[in-house]
Amino acid sequence: MSKYNLDSPITRQNAALNFLKLFFPYHYTVGMAVEKNLSGGILDRHQTVIMWLIHSKGEGGRVLRRKVIEQLIVEWYDLSSPAISKALRKLSQPPLGFITIEESSESGREKVIGLTEAGATFIREMIASGETFINAIVDHLSDVQIHMGMEFMSRVSEIVETKLMSNDQG
Repeated sequence: MSKYNLDSPITRQNAALNFLKLFFPYHYTVGMAVEKNLSGGILDRHQTVIMWLIHSKGEGGRVLRRKVIEQLIVEWYDLSSPAISKALRKLSQPPLGFITIEESSESGREKVIGLTEAGATFIREMIASGETFINAIVDHLSDVQIHMGMEFMSRVSEIVETKLMSNDQG
């Protein structure tokens, strides 16, 4: 714990400061390594996130409205609508051909983004690669550390998404 200059013992009173000391190393070192691994060296980080959003939030993991992609990606990155369009266009064109961009049957102004078979294959490879990478991390953790870490990350995400983010918007 000394590598990150954490206070010892960690208590409720010093938890926030210790969390901040870990945040940037975790976010940028771990987060970027996972993101880079998921990209397969083929996609940029925005394209990687778009593919993940289609998989995780899309109907059947295959179809998602463009406006939903924009709403979700803007939460993570400060991207303009044209930048999102550019990333989507690159994902749809050769050599990738991972998605289709079609007009919505409900509105000609709305676009619907769908995975092609190549895109679905890439997602499966992306997940397998991500699991392999994360298993290399998990191999160095005890079962208790794994459980506690997942419990902590899940709970922090839940608190931020349901309690703190909703307060910012109200």
